[in-house]
Amino acid sequence: MDRKTLIVAQLLITVMMAVLMSGFMSLIAIGPTAEWLAGWPRQAITAWPIAFILTQGVSPLAFALAVRVTKRRG
Repeated sequence: MDRKTLIVAQLLITVMMAVLMSGFMSLIAIGPTAEWLAGWPRQAITAWPIAFILTQGVSPLAFALAVRVTKRRG
């Protein structure tokens, strides 16, 4: 996979995961209230750049581990 495609995929995956995970985790912590609904967008916006930066470091490790785990043996 070329670098440009990988970066775009990481942008999309991290924004989707940040929105979903911040929503679910805050819903579990606070419950379905107006406070939860009002705070969710801010939490998602905060979570996304953190997720993207962490993905830059974790992705090479994850791909290396995936290759190692799925590598066919002799």
